[in-house]
Amino acid sequence: MGKKDLLSTEPYKGVRDFYPEDQAFLNYLIATFRGALERWGYVEYNASILEPSEIYKAKGSENEEVVREQTYTFVDRGEREVTLRPEMTPTVARMVAGRRRELGFPLRWYSIPNCFRYERPQRGRLREFWQLNVDIFGSSSLAADAEIIAVSHAIMMALGAKQSDFIIKLGSRMYLDTLMQNLNFDEVQGKKLLILLDRSSKMPAGDFERELGEMGVSLEMLSPKTPPQDVLDVMERLKMMGIENAVFDLGVVRGFDYYTGVVFEIFDTDPKNSRSIFGGGRYDNLLALFDDEKVPAVGAAAGDETLRNFLETRNLMPTYLPPTKVYVALTSESLVKEANKVAETLRQGGVAVSVDFGEKKLSDQIKTATKHKIPYLLVVGENELSSGTFVVRDLVSGEEKSLSRDGLLSFFLNL
Repeated sequence: MGKKDLLSTEPYKGVRDFYPEDQAFLNYLIATFRGALERWGYVEYNASILEPSEIYKAKGSENEEVVREQTYTFVDRGEREVTLRPEMTPTVARMVAGRRRELGFPLRWYSIPNCFRYERPQRGRLREFWQLNVDIFGSSSLAADAEIIAVSHAIMMALGAKQSDFIIKLGSRMYLDTLMQNLNFDEVQGKKLLILLDRSSKMPAGDFERELGEMGVSLEMLSPKTPPQDVLDVMERLKMMGIENAVFDLGVVRGFDYYTGVVFEIFDTDPKNSRSIFGGGRYDNLLALFDDEKVPAVGAAAGDETLRNFLETRNLMPTYLPPTKVYVALTSESLVKEANKVAETLRQGGVAVSVDFGEKKLSDQIKTATKHKIPYLLVVGENELSSGTFVVRDLVSGEEKSLSRDGLLSFFLNL
């Protein structure tokens, strides 16, 4: 087969391969999510990656456009239209509605699914991504809104951030809905205003005010002297929890039509990262798509790629350490059985060990251990086996230590 006939080693556009270091970071992120959320009493759920397309179309005409242009949607062999989930909120709404009478409210749930959107890949936005989703069902209290934001804040802090590293911006869809009603805006005009507000931070101030004026809206209408009451209440609750980096910003509207109350987004204070890290808000009507009894809800989401960008910018990325602690190198291929006996003693004691097959020179085996970033090397040869004394080398510092066979386990366990 000629080179021109070889398949590409590149992944599909907009998705990633997770080599061990990448997978280790994703595992770290997920473990941090789980640890922080479960301390607050949240429990994990999951669901299939496939959903009937109607679950997204039912949220409104704008969402039909999303299904048509930004999702991976296909017709299966049973002539059913199916979509790879672009988000988790409709799925969890379906699940909660399906067992509403059996579940105890308020309900605190979270999930960390992979999602798919057919978008132009760019910094912080890929076609496949892992997304934390955290929700409270069954409470209309603004204390629930404050808790969702506080939990998001807690996750940021668990990842090593300081409050000065990020800002929490709060808006109010209820305030905007009331404003649009007072202005007698129809659905088209209302959507146009929301889109304009969403773009406002990226526009020159003069252009924003001009477009507002063309719609008959003054800047004063969007800049109340005090935040709307729902936002004010949530901000006061956050301050009582020691959260000082929350501000009111009416430009935070969130993209989906289903939001009904307080909405929020978390941003890096470093301008290198312009995309929101967390986002969410109250959505009291979404479960009505599945059930005739209203279940109030509030939730938030965060993507793995935007969080990675934040951690890289802030020098908060965890150091990669492989799970293997010891690499056993052999002076001869014939010593594999004896090397495995040594390794098995260590494994039974709780030490992760990888044994070379002895097919390469000792120097090449050491290079292999170094490439894998395994911290310790143990050489097994005829001399070591006959004397019962083994040399352990720290592959980072280069230091060596001679140990008896019986002393190996305690040495590695006490590092």
